[in-house]
Amino acid sequence: MDLFDYMRGQKMKNDAPLAMRMRPRTLDEVVGQEHIIGKNCLLYRAIRADKLSSIIFYGPPGTGKTTLARVIANTTSAEFTQLNATTSGKKDMEEVVSEAKNRLGMYGKRTILFIDEIHRFNKGQQDYLLPFVEDGTVVLIGATTENPYFEVNGALLSRSVIFELKPLSKENIATLLDRAVQDKERGLGAFPLVLEKEARDFLADIAGGDARTALNALELGALKTEKSSDGLIHIDLPVAEQCIQKRAVRYDRDGDQHYDTISAFIKSMRGSDPDAAVYYLAKMLAAGEDVKFIARRIMICASEDVGNADPMAMVVAASAASEVERVGMPESQLILSQAAIYIASAPKSNACTEAIFAAEESVKNTKTTVPVHLQDAHYHSHEKLGHGIGYRYAHDYPNHYVDQQYLPDEIKDETFYHPTEIGYEENIRAYFKKIGREKNLS
Repeated sequence: MDLFDYMRGQKMKNDAPLAMRMRPRTLDEVVGQEHIIGKNCLLYRAIRADKLSSIIFYGPPGTGKTTLARVIANTTSAEFTQLNATTSGKKDMEEVVSEAKNRLGMYGKRTILFIDEIHRFNKGQQDYLLPFVEDGTVVLIGATTENPYFEVNGALLSRSVIFELKPLSKENIATLLDRAVQDKERGLGAFPLVLEKEARDFLADIAGGDARTALNALELGALKTEKSSDGLIHIDLPVAEQCIQKRAVRYDRDGDQHYDTISAFIKSMRGSDPDAAVYYLAKMLAAGEDVKFIARRIMICASEDVGNADPMAMVVAASAASEVERVGMPESQLILSQAAIYIASAPKSNACTEAIFAAEESVKNTKTTVPVHLQDAHYHSHEKLGHGIGYRYAHDYPNHYVDQQYLPDEIKDETFYHPTEIGYEENIRAYFKKIGREKNLS
């Protein structure tokens, strides 16, 4: 490296955003994630002993995935190489693997390959790494914001240890903000800066577990706020509110939060909690989720979890699905809110769901034949084949019901639908009792 390269590097370091400058350099500087890097935890011991196997860091943005990789880079005696899956391809990996083989063969030195956004690699690119991870040519550290069990090849997962990073707590982020204000080398300690407690607590809360968001807001406040009459830059609550206008909704329409949030939405409706249901609905809408997708999930829940306990639930859900396609946003939020709250507030029964699952299991396991008296009789000479003979027309009997066998002989005693005593299904039970279908009431 010549003088010009060194000066350019120093300038880039000084011009880097505060969040990047304040990244921890050692394990002791890391804040949060005690569940994986606490002093008695496997990862902490492995990093300290420089005995890392392949690992994948998984978690939301701003939780420290790249930070931990850099800490490992500062700690290990192995050669540390970094690629970003959004800008790198197979050729880049081939070069890394070739250098790693030479390094291992000539000097006995391992290579740690850090791949940021590893979920961006396609299946072929991920497959290319497999033999080199398996034989130890490279030790892989992958980082991803997506659930690796959805986005990373199973073969690669089986050769790696998955560590999930959690959103940082308010206390964690408050600690990082204080550290940034006080650090004269990398932080804002050279500024005549005062971060008031109310502003610090606000930033720590509204960042939603993302340290980068909080530090970016602090830096913006420090750079754009004029000095007060006392010669100090005061970051108070109004300044903090201006620097971070809106809480970032932690939700990725194509990622893990998508699945978690829609799961919580459905389970809240099923669990008869309209408050939780409308909260998760609002979260999805704020993140730009497709209203048609939400409406489809409400329709499914209306059938799966409400069923005949309230048949109107299906009508409301289907109407909502039709209406949101015609109306669009922002008015669709009102329609979806009404439908979600109706489903959440309706009596629940999964008897129809259980019935179809039980019937499907019977179809799969038992070969049957349609009883002769139920077979089609709408053609000439059906009597010669015996089809339809003996069938009794229900409307010719009292209560428009006649007791006859409808199930095939092989399963004639099976019962699939058991109506509950909840909501409208109580009426169904009363009807079955009236006509003598007692077997459905057990």
